[in-house]
Amino acid sequence: MSNSGSNRAMRTGIGAALAALFLLIAGFLGWQYSVRGTDQLLTAALKLGTDFTLVDHDGNPITQEAFAGRPTMVFFGFTHCPEVCPTTLYEMAGWLETLGEEGRDLQAFFISVDPERDTPEIMKAYAEAMTDRVTGITGDPDEIEKVIAAWHVYAAKIPTGDGDYTMDHTASVFLIDENGAFKGTIAYGENREMAIAKLKRLAG
Repeated sequence: MSNSGSNRAMRTGIGAALAALFLLIAGFLGWQYSVRGTDQLLTAALKLGTDFTLVDHDGNPITQEAFAGRPTMVFFGFTHCPEVCPTTLYEMAGWLETLGEEGRDLQAFFISVDPERDTPEIMKAYAEAMTDRVTGITGDPDEIEKVIAAWHVYAAKIPTGDGDYTMDHTASVFLIDENGAFKGTIAYGENREMAIAKLKRLAG
């Protein structure tokens, strides 16, 4: 065989080996995602949050301690939200209903990124229109800003041109275990079956 033929054969063999290795890695990562999601390897030690003093939608004081001791969903949004927030709360209500007894220990919080307009009364009416399993949190704007930063959430006031404004914000639901460790997110519009599977792992 000529040198050029030998080099072509070598390159073909190397290419095939690399392709096989790529498929093996992709298959492993796919399995890891389907079985474990974001639960263990990537996020097991990550902590989110900070000490805060705010109020829940019944007007009672609430602190970071509310997230301890039980698996928890946390969603940041606002009541004037046209689509993402009502859709997400509706989906959260559906997830909890589907889980039934299996999700009895799950708790859920809806933290306002628009505390200037979101009073406890408004938050309560908004959340309870979907489910009684989600607790609204609002309060002092500076305290809310501190919480937003500590959770690495994006939130920005966007003028609408008519003297009013809307809010642009992170749309994912954060998943926190009973020890306060971050266990991943459920993305806006994520497949329902995948969301339920993540919550079963969290609750389990």
